[in-house]
Amino acid sequence: MHSKSLKILCLILLSMLVLSGCGTNNEAKATVSQTSGSSPVTNNSEKPITIAASFYPMYIFALNVAKDMPNVKVIDMTKPTTGCLHDYVVTPDDMKNLEGAQVFITNGAGMESFMDKVTSQMPNLKIVDSSKGIQLIKGVGDEGDNPHIWVSISNAIIQVGNIGDQLSLLDPSNATKYKANTSVYIKKLEAERDKMHQALDGVKNRDIVTFHEAFPYFAKEFNLNIVGVIEREPGSEPSAKELAATIDKVNSLKVKALFAEPQYSTKAAETIAKETGAKVYSLDPVVTGPMDPDAYINIMDSNLKSLQEALK
Repeated sequence: MHSKSLKILCLILLSMLVLSGCGTNNEAKATVSQTSGSSPVTNNSEKPITIAASFYPMYIFALNVAKDMPNVKVIDMTKPTTGCLHDYVVTPDDMKNLEGAQVFITNGAGMESFMDKVTSQMPNLKIVDSSKGIQLIKGVGDEGDNPHIWVSISNAIIQVGNIGDQLSLLDPSNATKYKANTSVYIKKLEAERDKMHQALDGVKNRDIVTFHEAFPYFAKEFNLNIVGVIEREPGSEPSAKELAATIDKVNSLKVKALFAEPQYSTKAAETIAKETGAKVYSLDPVVTGPMDPDAYINIMDSNLKSLQEALK
């Protein structure tokens, strides 16, 4: 017991030395990493398995893939109110969650690079990187690859497929259930994607201004043109020069829609709206929400309604 407590304490101290920024690491890892490879986590179907997800969208995806499995528990390593993992610092509660997990599902694409030093000290933890096969978009300047891949439904479908495939390998006693659940959820995601395309493909006004760099994959999916970004990093107010440049661009392009995110303040967006006559709408990157398997699709439905109203 003393050894285990000491181990947790060491990991906590190590984790607190490491900060994260979205996209700071532009190396996408293999689908399953860790020195033990993709060997099964257990050979006993009665032994419970705990799957930890790095943050909210990964939790929702894992919840659907592992749905209705009595011997499989899915937990969110971070609190559901955490949001995107910008400058995130691992907490003692996060470490306790990981300590009890056999599998760790990550977004990949550099999003969880701050966890590398922590997970390297946990050789028995199987890490599933869900970004395999997704073409990444370069960030601005030296930011590396943009890691917000899940905001595109097409990418989310690939991620869910990767999660289902790897959990089937790591937990073969439940492979049939993982595959069936994955297929069901992917069909739901495909239906939502088709619904959104049907509603948005004919829209003529496609210029939008977004809150931060969460939406390039979403914009690419639905052929939207992001003409301005209000805050490159959430919580960092734009300078007067940056604000003026955005206002000039919105005026010159006659942009009608500014999209703030429900997780953050709309102060800068409202300032731009007053100076340009544009209207502020909400676009949710699905980084917070209810612990509900249908949450991702429900949030995308709300995004669709917001876009229809803004771009009509």
